[in-house]
Amino acid sequence: MPKMKTHSGAKKRFKLTGNGQLKHKRAGKGHLNEHKPSRRTRRLSVDGVLEGADAKKMKRLMGGYKPKSKRG
Repeated sequence: MPKMKTHSGAKKRFKLTGNGQLKHKRAGKGHLNEHKPSRRTRRLSVDGVLEGADAKKMKRLMGGYKPKSKRG
């Protein structure tokens, strides 16, 4: 079976941390920031962590997904 390729869109948007979580940039800070409060833009500067089913899907695209065996 051939190797699975990393999704080029996902590798630009997400970063896999050392403990297997996915970091992402928060939406809403790309442009039109002049009228947004400083408190809001500072809050949006912090990277978010992807959770749940979304994280599972993105890990598969990133090539960092290893399904847990059901054998125990």
